[in-house]
Amino acid sequence: MLISIPPKYAVSQVVGYIKRKSAIHIARVYGERKRNFFGQHIWARGYFVTTLGRDETVIREDIRHQETEDRRLEQLSLLA
Repeated sequence: MLISIPPKYAVSQVVGYIKRKSAIHIARVYGERKRNFFGQHIWARGYFVTTLGRDETVIREDIRHQETEDRRLEQLSLLA
């Protein structure tokens, strides 16, 4: 996810809000399905923040790399 946050908001608060609200929504929508999300993580552990001046393509590539790394780690955990 790539977003722009106005300077009047703290980055950690915005990210925390997005993670909380989306996790609640996912739990409500899929909570009664057969899949049990208890103890699983919906969001990646961290997040990347940068200021103006960084090239957007570099940031997009970092996001793509993180998605690949998350999939790799998930496959490793399934083997364990």
